[in-house]
Amino acid sequence: FSESNHHHLRRRYRQRRRGHSHGHHHHYKQRQSMASDLKERLLLPKPNSNTAITTSSSSSTSSRPLFQGLDFLGLKKRGHGVRSWIRVDCGGNSEIIELDKFAVMRRCDLPARDLRLLDPLFVYPSTILGRESAIVVNLEQIRCIITADEVLLLNSLDSYVLQYVVELQRRLNGAGSGSGSLNGRRGSSTSIPNFDYAYGGGSTPADSLPFEFRALEVALEAACTYLDAQAADLEIEAYPLLDELTSKISTLNLERVRRLKSRLVALTRRVQKVRDEIEQLMDDDGDMAEMYLTEKKLRVESAIDGDQSIAGYSSIGAGMSVSAPVSPVSSPTETRRLEKSLSIARSRHESMKSSESATENIEELEMLLEAYFVVIDSTLNKLTSLKEYIDDTEDFINIQLDNVRNQLIQFELLLTTATFVVAIFGVVAGIFGMNFSISLFDEPEAFKWVLLITGACGIFIFCTFLWFFRHRRLMPL
Repeated sequence: FSESNHHHLRRRYRQRRRGHSHGHHHHYKQRQSMASDLKERLLLPKPNSNTAITTSSSSSTSSRPLFQGLDFLGLKKRGHGVRSWIRVDCGGNSEIIELDKFAVMRRCDLPARDLRLLDPLFVYPSTILGRESAIVVNLEQIRCIITADEVLLLNSLDSYVLQYVVELQRRLNGAGSGSGSLNGRRGSSTSIPNFDYAYGGGSTPADSLPFEFRALEVALEAACTYLDAQAADLEIEAYPLLDELTSKISTLNLERVRRLKSRLVALTRRVQKVRDEIEQLMDDDGDMAEMYLTEKKLRVESAIDGDQSIAGYSSIGAGMSVSAPVSPVSSPTETRRLEKSLSIARSRHESMKSSESATENIEELEMLLEAYFVVIDSTLNKLTSLKEYIDDTEDFINIQLDNVRNQLIQFELLLTTATFVVAIFGVVAGIFGMNFSISLFDEPEAFKWVLLITGACGIFIFCTFLWFFRHRRLMPL
């Protein structure tokens, strides 16, 4: 009985275990199916292969490309800073080219901080920088890079930029005289003196100037003419307005004068910056010598030619030493000595020549800068005179307002004195209005005498105050 019972228990245990494992497996499959259903509901359905192939074939065969409205090339250009430049060479030929920042840096041998001065998105004060291979010019609307062979000007629709290009081409081509052409085109009231005839009656013609100086001269002339034209327009507007303000002080006229003065201060600051920049260049001989690019270019070319000639001579000398029966130890030493003596002589000649030419070129550039320094200084004096006139008008208006204020104070003083005199009658009336009886109330003429005596006392007191005011000069009576 015990063995059969034990066998029966083992069989039941096995059945329970099988049922438990089967149930566990069933629950696992159920959870896995629920997870797959949830995943299918949450995720997007995958496209069929046939649909994908059809879509790709239709997009490839379609004539309209994807993202047709987007200009990826333009975005790439803007990302790399590609800008449009107007190039003017030595012959006066102009063309429009597309260059990015790094191409301009390599082309003109300029650092990136100098190119930021020419960025139209930022406002920088007027600057003229002389570098090793270029001159960076930022004068009002004229933003350009001047080299020994070309001028790179930022392409703009501004009329002064276009006139700068036309004037530079005219002077490079030698068409007509160069005196005051920009002034005649703009109608400026002050004539800009041409550098060709500024000193010595034309003893220094424009053709003798290097290319970079002629380009710089046109830029200075354009900037000075532009500032002088603005100063003239401001003068035409200012003087009638100030005269009207002196005759009629009103809120509208005061507001107009305030705006005019703000414009005057801004224009004076710009003119002062151009004047300081020219004066700083005139005071520094090193900066002026650095700006002579043609001389440096010729010097470098002559140095390269000299090195090539020395190398050719040394090669000929080496061939002669090989063919001639000379000691192999002594020939290289003699060649080196000859090269050294030639290089020393050439360097002395170049240094003397460069020092003489640098002095002459500094004088030429100094005369050029001095001519336009006189012009910009005249414009600054004009603005200074206008500012002084505005200050005098403000002082006159303040004097008028002070006079009106003094008159109001005097009138207020008279009213205060008269109020004090009238208050005496109130005191007398208050006294006689008290509840007491005196014999004066029985007199029929008492009221008339009280009025006469009180009025006489009030007049006497008022005259006394007036005399005191006159004595103290508080009131012009």
